Amino acid sequence: MSDTGDTITITGNVATPPELKQTSAGVPIVTFRVASGRRRYDREAGAWTDAGTNWYTVSAFRSLADHAYRSLQKGDRVLLTGRLRLREWDNGTRRGTAIEIDAEAIGHDLLWGTTTFVKDSRAATVDTSQDWATAPAGDGWAAPGVDGAHEADEGEPPVKPVLVAVGAGSGPSGEDEGAPF
Repeated sequence: MSDTGDTITITGNVATPPELKQTSAGVPIVTFRVASGRRRYDREAGAWTDAGTNWYTVSAFRSLADHAYRSLQKGDRVLLTGRLRLREWDNGTRRGTAIEIDAEAIGHDLLWGTTTFVKDSRAATVDTSQDWATAPAGDGWAAPGVDGAHEADEGEPPVKPVLVAVGAGSGPSGEDEGAPF
């Protein structure tokens, strides 16, 4: 097995139902396959065409495994990042290379739908020695300067967050011009 140490980010569809297992030490692991289809624009035909599919076996561990198992199902469009591993295999009649990803982050691809995030009730360990990590009591998601984490001087309006976004898959008219996949 070759651990390339490379980090890869892909988008694709969950191709198999996520399967939850545990190591002998009780560490949860979820595995599933992702199909990442490539498409290209054929100028002569004036249309998008399939240009092949890459298949990845994805593994996630610990709380990410638990969350992925409870959140993902076959057919979901996902975005994930992780460490790339290549594994040579030989079953006696065929040989090949398996491409595996040890996931570090997984989420739904919001270009294709909506999702509802539910924060895990178990608090994550935060290094509070850093200034950026301090937040008001009871709000582990607050950031300095946003929603009460920074108190305004008397007479000044409170600091409000500003969201800036670019519409993915939208043309100048604001309407979807057809996604390339």
